[in-house]
Amino acid sequence: MTIAYHFVNATLRDGRPVPADGEWLEHTGPVVPCESGLHASLHPFDALQYAPGNTLCLVELEGDIAEHDADKIVGRRRKIIKRIDAEPLMREFARWAALQVIELWDAPEVVRQYLATGDESLRAAARDAARDAARAAAWDAAWDAARAAARAAAWAAAWAAARDAAWAAARDAQRERFEKMVDAAMEAA
Repeated sequence: MTIAYHFVNATLRDGRPVPADGEWLEHTGPVVPCESGLHASLHPFDALQYAPGNTLCLVELEGDIAEHDADKIVGRRRKIIKRIDAEPLMREFARWAALQVIELWDAPEVVRQYLATGDESLRAAARDAARDAARAAAWDAAWDAARAAARAAAWAAAWAAARDAAWAAARDAQRERFEKMVDAAMEAA
């Protein structure tokens, strides 16, 4: 038996209803990662990329368990232990992640306020302001890219290595933060 995470929507991907908590769901065919069986992820952050909906389930998985890459497992039987509506948690996580890089651009004040507070009355204005700022930045970036093209090759390898290291560190921080948020939400449920 393995404890894992699995997101669901109103129905399972094959159209069956999502079973009640504590009810075993069984797969009768072959168990093949990404093809057939009952899937889940060992880490809630990994489960995000497969999420068809906002309901996050803590599940038990058993029987013919196979691993796929490092982000997904599959088994013959899966039972929901507990479930939460993860939409508020995912919105909070997204705001937190955006705040980690807010200093990399000249964010409009309404964007900063929305990210810091989560005040839904600011969301539409923040989205519009961010879109306008992104358009302006895209034009600036296009001009900068054209001017920098001649110099880019010399710096490419160094920047790629630095970017990859920064992305790995950021992903690790995001995984850790999301796991703590999920643990707290599951504990409170």
